[in-house]
Amino acid sequence: MDNPLETPRLVLRPFTAADADQLIALHNDAEVMRYLNGGKPVPRERILGETLPRFVRGGFHAAVEKSSGGFIGWFHLRPPKGGPADELELGYRLHRAAWGKGYATEGSLALIDKAFGELGARRVFAQTMAVNLRSRRVMEKCGMRLVRTFSEDWPDPIEGAEQGEVEYELRLEHRHPASP
Repeated sequence: MDNPLETPRLVLRPFTAADADQLIALHNDAEVMRYLNGGKPVPRERILGETLPRFVRGGFHAAVEKSSGGFIGWFHLRPPKGGPADELELGYRLHRAAWGKGYATEGSLALIDKAFGELGARRVFAQTMAVNLRSRRVMEKCGMRLVRTFSEDWPDPIEGAEQGEVEYELRLEHRHPASP
């Protein structure tokens, strides 16, 4: 997605090198990272040398709140590595200040509409830890259905990993377009 995508309250735009400080702050908030790495700080060097360049290459979208112009997090919509091009993975990570305001659902619905309407997807899916109830609720609000619970063999498991991971999906034939 090269062009920004607008929702009523958000602009989802391509990442640039100028987003480094905002990305570093987001990925170093222990509560934001709780279900990703147990809340451990992510080294600045890794974000600048690996994460940001990957985000700039594509598939990741900086989320900007229209009313304030502030960076509130990011979304991604992309085929999984080695997966079919018509099955897109949805993901999101937002600052705590943006939690509970419907931004994750709003941005996700816009990307789901784009996936099915413009990108030719037949399936959109998302995964999270089973214990991440907030993220699971966003998936449900987007019309996604739980399709499996599975376990990953993590080298450094975090609290809640013993309950496994979940995958939600929305298939083209079950999709109901988002309402404004």
